[in-house]
Formats: sequence, structure tokens, C-alpha cells
Amino acid sequence: MKKSIRVALVHEYLTRLGGAERVLKHLSDIYPKADIFTLLYNQEKVSDTFSVNKVKASFVNTFPNWLKSRVKFLAPLFPSAIESLNLTPYDLIISSSNSFAKGVITKPKAVHVSYCHAPATFLWNAFYSYRKQQRKGWFGNFMILLLTHYLRQWDRQSADRVDYFIANSKLTQARIKKYYRKDSIVIYPPVDVDRLKAKKEHKDYFLIVSQLTQYKNIDIAIEAFNKLGLPLVIIGDGPERKRLEKLAGPNIELKGFLEDDITVKYYENCKAFIFAGSDDFGIAPVEAMAAGKPVLALRDGGALETIIEGKTGEFFDAPIIELLADGVRRITESEYDTKYIRKNAERFSTERFINEIETYINKIIDQKNNDK
Repeated sequence: MKKSIRVALVHEYLTRLGGAERVLKHLSDIYPKADIFTLLYNQEKVSDTFSVNKVKASFVNTFPNWLKSRVKFLAPLFPSAIESLNLTPYDLIISSSNSFAKGVITKPKAVHVSYCHAPATFLWNAFYSYRKQQRKGWFGNFMILLLTHYLRQWDRQSADRVDYFIANSKLTQARIKKYYRKDSIVIYPPVDVDRLKAKKEHKDYFLIVSQLTQYKNIDIAIEAFNKLGLPLVIIGDGPERKRLEKLAGPNIELKGFLEDDITVKYYENCKAFIFAGSDDFGIAPVEAMAAGKPVLALRDGGALETIIEGKTGEFFDAPIIELLADGVRRITESEYDTKYIRKNAERFSTERFINEIETYINKIIDQKNNDK
């Protein structure tokens, strides 16, 4: 790759540090001189990771905080906001995208690579469940239908602005093909397995590390553990927290958000990890396996690509309390090889991610230069 090439990174929201933001951080490490563009930027939450000097936010970031915290109300503006970002000085654009980031407008000779965490789930595969969760009545549902129809058209058309798609899993790759009619390669996201040590010893509690949102099915796990009477620790925060706290019995602890070094200790000392929802990849189960702990997961999503049934964990077939409880019984009665579980997790290391991304993008740039 030429040293003079100018690189821009694009991401939807820099308002918290989750799995997608960790991917962006590693992309920023690969391209340390790259500017970062985003729709929304929360300096208090992410400035230690993404310096205010490198981040350029869209016009919606100038709105009052009370409005910026209600992202779904801003959705009609996001296509215009992402298109307003001026990327004409840049030769290589890498978008880290769940929805809108891939829609940036670039100069004709620029190369746009989109690392796709998922085609916008609220518009495509999870649309009907999303609409049901809103509970807005007939008029509200009608307005949601109109808005999502408009956004779905824009989302599909904006996919044509991407030159190369990278999918974060085979599941995402299939959805890119289904909804965007685009080919892609799979590069699994980076998991910092080196910060975790595989431990055969454990305490008696089971563990969940997750955002507390409805689609994560944390309520089903709580109901199952209420019936089982087994200790469960839940780390994470989100809009469902108050409801889940009311649901939880005395054997269940909701810890809220914890710093990474504390969360690591919970991974290393748990008996097993519970993953009740469906993600396009799912970093938390891999982190648990890096600590040598088996994972009980819903038989769906990216977990099917990371967990080896009977060797690094078990599956339950549907988000039903009784099935999850039966899975807990099976994982409790089984024996697992800690070293084998750890070895499986190492397939998704940060070093592997960096090498694969650099190799792929350098190949693209070299091909473009040879075609001139």
C-alpha cells in the first residue's frame, strides 16, 4: 500500500464501547493516521479510546442531549447525516457498519470497504419482532411501516456504494447476499483472548455478560435460574435492567456495568457461561471460552460458528425456559477439556484479525494500482 494514501474510518455511533466499537478501535490501530467519522459522538463515554481530535461527527451531533439519547427518533435524519460527511479527500474508506455507516458518499476513485456487523437488523431479519416490541398502537405502527419502508429502500441502494464487503460471520455473509445481493468474505471480529487465562477451577455461579436489551432473552435465563435455584451473575446494563431486577430471585445478582479487569475475573471463575440470545457473531461467548469455560447457547446465530457442541459447550433449541434449564443440567453434568476450549477461542484472536484485514485490504489496493 502506498504510504501517501489517505484513510478514513466510518462508524454509526461512538456513544459507548461495545463489540463493534472494539472492532473500530483495532482498525484505528492498523491505520493510526486515519480520521474517524460518525453520526453521534459522546466524548465522556469514548474519548479515552477515540480522541476528540480524530473524530468528526455529523450535524445531528449538535442536537440537544435529550434528543441525541433517543436515537430511534433521529433515524429519518441519519441517511442525510451520513451523506453530509465530506470524504472527498480520502483514498480508502473503511466503514464499520450496522446500518447507516456504509452509506457515505466517496469520490469515484476511492475504495470503500465495509466491515459489516449485520445488515440493519431492525429493517430486515428482525423487522417484525422490532415492530411488535414498539407497542405504539395502530397509528404508531402505521408510521413505523412508512418510515422503515423509506429506510429499507435507502439501505438497499446505499449498499451499492460499497466496493467490497467483509462479513463478521457466515451468517452475516448470507444476509448480505440475501438483502444486498452482494458477495463478501468472512473475517471474524477480534477477541482479546490474551487478557483472559484459562482456569479449570471455578466457583459455583453461572455467568451472563450482555447488554440488557429485549432481544438478548435475559428474562428467559432469569426465569430458568429462578426455577433451578442456582446462582447466576449478570454483568451489563441497558433499558431492560429495572424489569429484570424485579424478575430476579435471591439467587441472581445483576451487577450492572463493570470495568474490563473485574469482568475478566468473573469469566475466569464462573462455572459456565449462558448465552440466551442470538447475535450475528457474539464476542462474549468467545471470551468465556478463552477463560476455559463451557458455554450454553441458543442454537442460532454466530454461536453456531464459535461453539463446538459437546466439546466447548452445549445448545438449547429455542428461547423457552424449560429448554434453557435442561441445557444447564446437561452442561453441569458434562466434563470439558479446559485447554481444548481455550484453543478453540484462540481462533478468533486480535492478532489473527489484524493480519487478515491488512492482507485483504493490501491485496485490494495492489489490484487497483495494477489496473491503472
